[in-house]
Amino acid sequence: MNGLGGVNRIVVIGLGMTGLSVVRHLLRQPQPLDIKVIDTRVSPPGQEELPPQVSLCSGEWNMSWLLEADLIVASPGIALATPELQQAAQAGIEIIGDIELFARAVTKPVIAITGSNGKSTVTSLVGEMAKEANINVGVGGNIGFAALDMLANDHDLYVLELSSFQLETTSSLKLKAAVYLNLSEDHMDRYQGLEDYSAAKMRIFHHAELAVYNRDDLATRPETQSPMTSFGFDDQAYGLVEQAGQEFLAVNQVPLMPANEIALVGRHNVANSLAALALADAVGIEHVAACRALRRYTGLVHRCQLVVQQHGVKWVNDSKATNVASTLAALKGLDLEGKLHLLVGGDGKGADFSELAPVLANLNVQLYCYGRDGHLFAPLVAEPICVETMSEAMSQAASTAQAGDMIMLSPACASFDQFPNFMARGDAFVTLAQALQHQVAGATEC
Repeated sequence: MNGLGGVNRIVVIGLGMTGLSVVRHLLRQPQPLDIKVIDTRVSPPGQEELPPQVSLCSGEWNMSWLLEADLIVASPGIALATPELQQAAQAGIEIIGDIELFARAVTKPVIAITGSNGKSTVTSLVGEMAKEANINVGVGGNIGFAALDMLANDHDLYVLELSSFQLETTSSLKLKAAVYLNLSEDHMDRYQGLEDYSAAKMRIFHHAELAVYNRDDLATRPETQSPMTSFGFDDQAYGLVEQAGQEFLAVNQVPLMPANEIALVGRHNVANSLAALALADAVGIEHVAACRALRRYTGLVHRCQLVVQQHGVKWVNDSKATNVASTLAALKGLDLEGKLHLLVGGDGKGADFSELAPVLANLNVQLYCYGRDGHLFAPLVAEPICVETMSEAMSQAASTAQAGDMIMLSPACASFDQFPNFMARGDAFVTLAQALQHQVAGATEC
């Protein structure tokens, strides 16, 4: 089963991890296919991995290829509103993404997660729950492995993180369960507004056997005839109950485990854990296995990750905070005795950062603004420090930090102005933090 029907001429738009996974999937098909790749970058990543029978046009669009195609598979970073894709669509050529290809080929159960924030954590956590239950699980999508690459391993369960970009080009993905975690402003440079952005995410529920939404964020509740359940901080469905003065995770008011035994840190991760439990139940993962994972799983790299602690100063890598809501979640969970040295900036994606102001006003904070849109953060506090690069911000923070302080990268922006992705930005932060740890103002030589 591959869902390609009589399609022969396929054009893949964009290389990189996703584009290469599409090419590999197409080359695995039993029928020979005419595969071409277009990438407007002059030297696209992964071009050396293309086999000789796959043609590549780089540095420009090739409209003759597009208009002669039977099918176009576009990487999620390419907006459907791109004029070249619009011209192809008007010519009647079907445009899909890698997740739609996956949907047409997969034969095993699939769970999917979307939302503005927390989706990587919930995706990974459900994967850990499945592993604890000895299920052969594949975890990927918008995180880790490309969905199509995982098909080659014939897993018994797939857990996918899906972005709004991926969902735009997905129409037939059948899911055992889907969750929409939360909604906050993001990618406003690509969408016409919050409603348009949310509509893309709502596509996750179109063929879901169970829809899971956030009771504390009703913008995530779908209009669907499918069965629904929810998670939240009250005692309903997947929620919280109190026994003998202690808070417990609960399902339909039946306590499962104390909330303070979750290995993940922060109130937002209590909500993430409840969402993960709902998804795990949908595919029959026993509560004992799910709770073992909750007690063991400590979280993702680049998400509130303590990377250095020396001379009483903590260096925290929260590079995955690529929007305002994610940074807000990190700040609201802080327990800090000294000053917070907060690094913000990068590619703001057209966001409004004013929502950070009241939270920053209640913190003992020194704000360091860097990158292309760093200046947009300056009005949020009385005495910001504005520099060009993240490394300059880190050096200045190290020169003034004292015991009890925290130096945190939680930029509320994408990384693309100075780094290839948030992982590269986080790795750079970790490397420099390790180099600067002995230079903090409070350091003393033994």
